[in-house]
Amino acid sequence: MAAALARCPAAGRASSRRAVRAAAHGGAAKNRIGALAAVDEPQLGELTLEGGERRLQTQVAPVAPGVTAIRSLDWDRSRFDIEFGLQEGTTYNSYIVEGTDGIALVDCSHAKFHDLYLDALKGLIDVSKITYLVVSHTEPDHSGLVPAVLELAPDAVVVGSKVSISFLSELMNKPFESRAVKGGDVIDLGGGRELEFVMAPNLHWPDSMFTYDRVSGVMFTCDAFGSHYCTEDVFDAELPALEPHFRFYYDCLMKPNARSVLTALRKTKDLNVTTIANGHGPLLRYNLEELVGKYASWSDDAVKKAKALVAVLYVSDYGFSDRLSQAIARGLTKTDVEIEMVDLNFVGTQELVEAVGRAAAVVLMTPPRSGPAAERCSALFASLKPKKQKVLVAESYGGDDEPVDALMRQFVDIGVEAATDPLRVRDTPTEGTYQTYEETGTDVGQLLTQKDAIQKKKNAMAPELAKALGRVSGGLYVVTAARGTARSAMIASWVAQASFEPLGFTVSVAKDRAIESLMQVGDTFVLNCLPEGGYAPLMKHFLKRFPPGADRFEGVDWAPATDGSPVLADAVAHMECRVVSRMDAEDHWVTYAEVTGGSVTRDGRTAAHHRKVASYY
Repeated sequence: MAAALARCPAAGRASSRRAVRAAAHGGAAKNRIGALAAVDEPQLGELTLEGGERRLQTQVAPVAPGVTAIRSLDWDRSRFDIEFGLQEGTTYNSYIVEGTDGIALVDCSHAKFHDLYLDALKGLIDVSKITYLVVSHTEPDHSGLVPAVLELAPDAVVVGSKVSISFLSELMNKPFESRAVKGGDVIDLGGGRELEFVMAPNLHWPDSMFTYDRVSGVMFTCDAFGSHYCTEDVFDAELPALEPHFRFYYDCLMKPNARSVLTALRKTKDLNVTTIANGHGPLLRYNLEELVGKYASWSDDAVKKAKALVAVLYVSDYGFSDRLSQAIARGLTKTDVEIEMVDLNFVGTQELVEAVGRAAAVVLMTPPRSGPAAERCSALFASLKPKKQKVLVAESYGGDDEPVDALMRQFVDIGVEAATDPLRVRDTPTEGTYQTYEETGTDVGQLLTQKDAIQKKKNAMAPELAKALGRVSGGLYVVTAARGTARSAMIASWVAQASFEPLGFTVSVAKDRAIESLMQVGDTFVLNCLPEGGYAPLMKHFLKRFPPGADRFEGVDWAPATDGSPVLADAVAHMECRVVSRMDAEDHWVTYAEVTGGSVTRDGRTAAHHRKVASYY
């Protein structure tokens, strides 16, 4: 896919595009010539400590002639909005693009970098001479310093999608000059440098867009093609180190919007892209074709495999609606279900009707009692198919939510069955809340796909082959993991030692297991060995189907390991482990872990597990 991008020059297309000229903002533009300070190689700023312990730093680096990056390095950030953990911190990438007549600043940084970022920006340009401030989307980690920049550059024009400008208008305390752009619109910075805009909604917010520099071939993609991976490496030179973070980021943020990813790739296929300047992690240059190709293949695979479609209706910029809806969507994607994310604040009535009509199930994040989202609920109820669709209602925790019970009564009255009990939030969402929402999404997905999944297993192998493979035996283990207030466990039998130095083993984890989210690269867990005699009570307990968010350790005697993961008192031995890598094995992750500690609790052997056929555990 990246090769296709690089083959087709964009020259000559400007005449057919709408253009917004920098010169329209007055004669001051000529004073901006040469304003960008030369940066020949990456330069690290002073390291500071947030809260006395978390390292923050900026890095200035050249990207292309006339294009410079300011990367805010958040070395020790361990959570990204709580719902998923970070092992190597993250970065917030911002870019300066200079023409002969104007300067564009593409995205800003997180508010925690206020002084560091503004000092770096002032060291590169006269901030007051910024012509355009391009807002790729309005999530606070990219737009948190927009007000501070506009204080220094009051004449700058804020450029963004219509939805983005609307969001910013609500967030800003005073008016600002703005221009809402559409796909194909162009701004001219002079000297032949033109920035073209590509609308990329739902990657991963409804207001997202890409910006393409026709001179350098740099495409600024904000969240898309990013990774939560903090490193001094400006570009993707160290692919093996980057890959697990790149995949995890895709699975968390982009896979629920796989169809939108494919749409964005189609829109950009004719652009002569040389570098992807993303919003998080290293920029993509050296492995551009391979990494963009992965986005295409992962997304194409997700859409083709989908056995059902679920419409997830949420309300942007309201409480925790967008974050919690993403958790549900991630749970759904574990079951080969296609997701259609629908923002009730901005979706058109006909678009909403069509999305609901295509869906086998609908997830409704509670809207506020008034406003555009609440008004569109009437179209939702009118377009549902009684007795043919399932529904899940989940609280947004926005402070003025439409009552869950009232919404459920309306669904019941028109004959739409609940997929599961409504999700309620009693306090500010924690790791446990996100775990509950994700597990509920998985349960809904399994409800929709269970029959197909069972039949697929039966058809996967011939009966005699299934019997032969069933003769491969294993042990019986309980894998336990914890992160903050979230804890999980599973029975495992596909476990094997894989190396002596370092001491390591593999464990196979089904992609729709709840614990899978706690076993990403860098995560820690405990492998508990069940005893040969007396393993039945523990095995029976952990084989139960737990409702979302349930305490899997209620009634079980355990103590926390160093990382907080439960060590079972009745295990004959336990090992503390760290995930080093994961191999994609279609319906499972083969997880390689390094053993960091452990002990034998009592004499005895680990229980053995024998099967008659290999089509079941």
